[in-house]
Amino acid sequence: MLLDTETLVVIGGLLVLAGAAVGFLAGLFGVGGGAVSVPVLYEVFGVIGLDDSARMPLAVGTSLALIVPTSLQSARGHYLRGAMDARVLRIWALPILAGVSIGALTARHADPWVFKVAFVAVAGVVSVRMIRGSAWSVSEKLPGRGLMSVFGLIIGLLSSLMGIGGGAISNLILSLFRTPIHRSVATSAGVGVLISIPATLGYIYAGWNKEGLPADAMGYVSVLGFLLLLPTTLLTTRLGVRAAHALKKRQLELLFGFFLMTVCMRFIIDLLAQ
Repeated sequence: MLLDTETLVVIGGLLVLAGAAVGFLAGLFGVGGGAVSVPVLYEVFGVIGLDDSARMPLAVGTSLALIVPTSLQSARGHYLRGAMDARVLRIWALPILAGVSIGALTARHADPWVFKVAFVAVAGVVSVRMIRGSAWSVSEKLPGRGLMSVFGLIIGLLSSLMGIGGGAISNLILSLFRTPIHRSVATSAGVGVLISIPATLGYIYAGWNKEGLPADAMGYVSVLGFLLLLPTTLLTTRLGVRAAHALKKRQLELLFGFFLMTVCMRFIIDLLAQ
């Protein structure tokens, strides 16, 4: 579908602004920013007339590609502040990879609503947990390696279906076991690194030779969308890291919760409209 110059300028400007928001939120919440980039890319791909069968998985795959550099920068910033839990990341590494692989294979055959339902379910639970605060918990300490490995598998699977870096889900799990919010956010930034690289490769494979994709697409990754979002994303990630460590625990929880609730409602409306 050919677009006039004015429409292209609007789309380009929207993607650049979204990149700034994605980067800031990646640093602020220890997430890859997919909760912002997926809905924005979904809308942009709709404007250019992309068929719904490819619209959502392309938004998810492009979001995952964008998470690679933002999660690396966010993880580095939190690591330098000494807040990251390396032991948790070591336990989660292989299970997350397994979950991501399953999610990528699912993406090649799943209907668009599957991605939306996964996004709404996880974002809804996490947002309620964060808004309610520390009253909702399971234990005072993290469980053993076996259960933690199961959590890692779930994080990898759901994150690859949602197009996120796993920060929202890992934040939920860690907070259920009374992990301090700043340590949880920092560790979740590391989870984004573990998820984004294999998930991006998986979505390139999942969309390879699929019909109905734009000319710039590599599988389910839009190269143009990635390049337009990336510059401002990288510029604002460090600002988000700085803001996270300047906020109090409860302030960070509430911001994260209300942000996810807003995104969740957007996809509920879309599902009901179908």
